[in-house]
Amino acid sequence: MIKIAIFDDHQVRREALKLLIDLHPDLELCGEYSDCTNLVSNIKNNIPNVVLMDIHMPGIDGLAGVKLFKAHFPETHVIMQTVFDDDDHLFQCLLAGADGYILKKTPNDRLIAGIMEVTEGGAPMSPSIARRVLAHFSNQSRNRNKAQAEYELSKREIDVLSCLVKGSSQKMIAAELFISVFTVNNHMKNIYLKMQVHNVSEAVATAIQKNIV
Repeated sequence: MIKIAIFDDHQVRREALKLLIDLHPDLELCGEYSDCTNLVSNIKNNIPNVVLMDIHMPGIDGLAGVKLFKAHFPETHVIMQTVFDDDDHLFQCLLAGADGYILKKTPNDRLIAGIMEVTEGGAPMSPSIARRVLAHFSNQSRNRNKAQAEYELSKREIDVLSCLVKGSSQKMIAAELFISVFTVNNHMKNIYLKMQVHNVSEAVATAIQKNIV
């Protein structure tokens, strides 16, 4: 049995979801709330497997709610729900740890399928939202390639720069890339020259700012 909790400030929507859950033999409603106020105390004695989380709610909203779930109940899967697929909070919710993102106009059978999918390790998304996510990361990739080309960094120099961004020392980089510390040092000198920086801190700051790695 999959336990479901609903967070939505619209009572009609909550009633519709409750009916959908009650009619399914593998689903059980374990709580319904109009916002995420007192989320931890409300949930701790009956932790759901899946949460259907509205984004826009008064008080503590869905974005804060998904963060609370991931901090206190990391095993719970959170599916965000919204009316619009161009919601400004889309990527914020995904970065906060949301496991899925489904429009409220999604047919009931697709919502049920999404609940099942997320419990099996999937990440259900409405098609229009999935397209936005793919477009976002495609643009990021193009911007990254453009930034790398701007500084004329070689693949190995990008590898070294990526390690520097992660905070690795020269010895750690050498071990990870299977090259000598001397070679790492030479790559770093080339990176500094091409990026017109003087030290690791400046190289890392530029790499992050320019989205190079």
